[in-house]
Amino acid sequence: MISFFIHYGTHFIVPIGVAYWGYPEKFKWSLFVLWAAILIDIDHLWANPIFDPDRCSILFHPLHSIWAIIGYILLLAPRKTRIYGIALCLHMVADSLDCLF
Repeated sequence: MISFFIHYGTHFIVPIGVAYWGYPEKFKWSLFVLWAAILIDIDHLWANPIFDPDRCSILFHPLHSIWAIIGYILLLAPRKTRIYGIALCLHMVADSLDCLF
């Protein structure tokens, strides 16, 4: 049960703080982008079964692969894409925390 709160807290609560302190002048827009990163979980639809509570998403699904993660990290460098990189990397952190449990 604790893993549920940590995982979804990282997906939905932590972005509020990131948007509030990191992008206060564009709070609503940045929060939308941070929450929209959950859409990369669409790659779960290609797995069989779609949801397996014992499966770690990291390195299993295509949008959670090492190459995708490297791409998300590279998005952190340019100022114009930084919020997208933060959102996607935060999503990877949330999924990684879930793997620990």
